[in-house]
Amino acid sequence: MCRFIPNINREGYIFIAISFIVSCIAFALSWGLGITFLFLTIICIYFFRDPARVVLNDENLILSPADGVIDKIMEVDHPFLDQKQDGEQEKFTCVSIFLSVTDVHVNRIPISGVIKSLVYKKGRFFSAMLDKSCYENEKQVISITCKDGKEVIVDQIAGLIARRIVCNLKVDQQVKAGERFGIIRFGSRVNIYFQHNIKLSVVEGQTVVGGETVIANLKDNSQKKLSFNII
Repeated sequence: MCRFIPNINREGYIFIAISFIVSCIAFALSWGLGITFLFLTIICIYFFRDPARVVLNDENLILSPADGVIDKIMEVDHPFLDQKQDGEQEKFTCVSIFLSVTDVHVNRIPISGVIKSLVYKKGRFFSAMLDKSCYENEKQVISITCKDGKEVIVDQIAGLIARRIVCNLKVDQQVKAGERFGIIRFGSRVNIYFQHNIKLSVVEGQTVVGGETVIANLKDNSQKKLSFNII
């Protein structure tokens, strides 16, 4: 791809094509109108950009599933609490990432493993900036079983503007850390959950990059030499 033209996620093709065609028609009517719609086309290209990422090769690392800013780190019950057995429940750490409209909205697999379950939950469309969006908004919940049996869960959460969640995964699918698996259109939130005793590598207020930033480490591999892939 030309260095001046970013890689585009296929979910954006239709939006870019429509806005470009409309801008061509608009130019025939008015230069001002044409420039306005051409600017809209450029915005669509920017929003659906899909840059390559440098992904560390370490099955013990939990990587960020999205670009954005960590605005909350919480200790919570298991996200599938209603599906768990009775008795004392294991606590999970929830790292909540807010994506503004200027962030890359392509989502990536946080850790290699197998897709254990996919649950789509209907809900509201509150602004992703509000705390209640985590609990009340429409979402896609993805559970990944890691090599050692640990569970990592990702929520793709719709927002006020982002009302289209795309998840290209299937149950029992083998996945690799850093792979693209979906996108949330136009501003949203992504939550990632893992057992609370796993070593955390980020703090609230930190900017993260999907597929690159290490969120947590299943083991202490500080002395391990790491390789990487560009995905």
